[in-house]
Amino acid sequence: MARKPATHERIAVLGLGRFGGSLALELTHQGWEVIGIDADPRPVQAHADALAHTAVADTTDEEALRQLGVHELTNVVVGIGTDIQASIMTASLLTDLGVPHILAKALSPQHATILRRVGAHRVVLPEQEMGERMAHLVTGQILNFIQFDDDYVLAKTRVPEAVIGQTLADMELRGTYGVTVMSIKRPGERFTHTTAATTIYAGDMLIVAGDPRSVQAFCTLP
Repeated sequence: MARKPATHERIAVLGLGRFGGSLALELTHQGWEVIGIDADPRPVQAHADALAHTAVADTTDEEALRQLGVHELTNVVVGIGTDIQASIMTASLLTDLGVPHILAKALSPQHATILRRVGAHRVVLPEQEMGERMAHLVTGQILNFIQFDDDYVLAKTRVPEAVIGQTLADMELRGTYGVTVMSIKRPGERFTHTTAATTIYAGDMLIVAGDPRSVQAFCTLP
């Protein structure tokens, strides 16, 4: 069940294109009160029934954002798509307004650098991150892949044949592979936490943690 934020947990999504619109809908599903804003009336109209509040406004206009109460929010997302200048100007304006947490979408590493320089607290590159995610999934052994930082990921993987029949203690995972098996799922059962005595069998699913290279290498063992 999705967590239901307190009523004061409101968030504005500036730019309701493919990225911003999808994010706004998911945040609404999770219980956030979302204010969706776009300079184009078409996406605003398309999301009017689903979001708590929508408005057609120029996000580079300080007075427009003030009238909509954006300056009073703790969290604001800059989801503007192809207009890099508007994206940067909007992020800079939000910084000037003192918004505590600004998340911005970037189209390139250069765009990301500028967004950080003008005050965005977190920057995402959805296309690049999706490409990296797909690269990890392409082998077929890794079923899901979540990167929390440059040097820490979690992966859901099928059991490599090389470790079938061994206990986690036998494998000496940290020393040999540089990873930790966090949990295991037997066929027809739920995921459970592992211990040193846990034995790996064919058909098991594992949740593996570590740095990306080590996790990739372990999950693609022959």
